[in-house]
Amino acid sequence: MANMSTEQYKKTYTTFGGSDIVATFNGKTIGELQAITYSITREKVPVYTMGSAEPRSFSRGKRGIAGNLVFITFNRDALMVELSDGPGISKYHANVFKTSDDNGALQFTSVEEWDKHMTSLSSGTNTGAGVTGKTPSDLVAENVKPRYADELLPFDITITFANEYGNKASTVLYGVELLNEGTGFSIDAPTSEKAYTFVCRSVDSMKPIDDNNKGFISTTW
Repeated sequence: MANMSTEQYKKTYTTFGGSDIVATFNGKTIGELQAITYSITREKVPVYTMGSAEPRSFSRGKRGIAGNLVFITFNRDALMVELSDGPGISKYHANVFKTSDDNGALQFTSVEEWDKHMTSLSSGTNTGAGVTGKTPSDLVAENVKPRYADELLPFDITITFANEYGNKASTVLYGVELLNEGTGFSIDAPTSEKAYTFVCRSVDSMKPIDDNNKGFISTTW
C-alpha cells in the first residue's frame, strides 16, 4: 500500500465537485452560475388484461426534460446581459404601431386600423393598404432586445468537468427554453440569488473526454 504511486491513484474512480465544473451558455461562460439541476421524466402506462392482476406490459409515451438554474447576483442580471447580445426578437405591439409617411414623419395607427390589419393577416389578404410603402410584417413587428427571460431564444448549455487528477467529462443540454424566473432580497440574506426554471429538447449524458481526441467527445441530436 505504501508503494502505490500517484499514477495508481489516478486510475481509481474519482468524482467532480462544484469547483470542478464550468457551464457555458451558447459558448459563453457566465461566472455567476451557482447551481444547475435537471430531471428527465417519461409517461409509462401499465396495460392490463382480464385474468391477471399484474400488468401485461407498459405503454411508453411522451418524455419531458426540465430543470433549474441558480445565479448569484452581483450588479447585473448576468444571463439576460449575455444572451440578449444577439439579433433580438420580433416584438408585436398590443394596440398601436409606428409607421412613416412619405416625408419620414412618424405616424401612429389607430386601434381600428390595427384590428383591420390583423384580421386581413389571418385571412392572408393583407396588402398593406392604408400605409404607403409598408409590408404587413413591417406594420406589426419590431426587432427588439428581450426584456424577460422567457423571451430569450433557445440556447445550449455545455457542462464541462475537470478535477485535479486530470479526469475530464462533459454533458450537454440542447434547446433550452426558460419558463420562470424569480429572485428575492432580505436583510437577513448575505447574498442575493436569481433562479430560473427551464425545459429542453434533449440531453447528452455525461461522457469522459479523451485527451488523445484533442477535444470533446462528439455529441449530436
